[in-house]
Amino acid sequence: MPAEKNGRDGGVQSLQRAFELLEHLADTGGEASLSELATLSGLPMPTIHRLIRTLVDLGYVRQNTNRRYALGARLIRLGENASMQFGAWARPLLAELVEEVGETANLAVLERDEVVYVAQVPSKHSMRMFTEVGRRLLPHGTGVGKAMLAHLPASEVRSLLERTGMPAYTEHTFTDPEALAVELSRIASQGYALDEAEQELGVRCVAVAVPGAPVPAAVSVSGPSGRLTAEAVAHIAPAVQRVADALGASLSQAPLSV
Repeated sequence: MPAEKNGRDGGVQSLQRAFELLEHLADTGGEASLSELATLSGLPMPTIHRLIRTLVDLGYVRQNTNRRYALGARLIRLGENASMQFGAWARPLLAELVEEVGETANLAVLERDEVVYVAQVPSKHSMRMFTEVGRRLLPHGTGVGKAMLAHLPASEVRSLLERTGMPAYTEHTFTDPEALAVELSRIASQGYALDEAEQELGVRCVAVAVPGAPVPAAVSVSGPSGRLTAEAVAHIAPAVQRVADALGASLSQAPLSV
């Protein structure tokens, strides 16, 4: 049997192609036909069929009844574990943020149309927080979610909202897609999002998207509205931006050679 050719980064070519197919499936919304994958990847159909069959056998891809292929359930465990490890890796920076601003800091990622909180460093103030690690919420009703959505193409945001709907967590939650679109434009311009008691009454949140993250992610600071006043937000927002930028810079660093 001939040896596998090496990819441009030194990896085995078939392994590189398999991961690229998984990325293509994710880019299409999680489902595609073999011919669509061939068009997206530029690979010949026999190669596509061989790689997809292997991924199906391993559980990373599944074949639906309509003969289209979708991301498999086995990826869920990998994704959730990777998210939690990302959170553990980010905790030192979140701790520095708490030390600077005196309020609770959070890290969240966008996973399967939901915001999932993967790390939290609480403040020294005693206060019950609605948000906790592992909690899942819809993005339109959270500061971190709006920060992420503000950096996605408008078409992706519309598709996501059509899938999830826009239920209200409080009377302040955005429930109209047009009003949310205006809000997202404002967030993109000012560089941070505010959650004005939209997830939990009496709580304000300042959130910033992490630039260059492999999946949409955002850092936030949350606390009672009485402490997170307009003056406090003016001080906290730049600190959250610095931490988000530091996380993004760390993620973009070249990997070490093996």
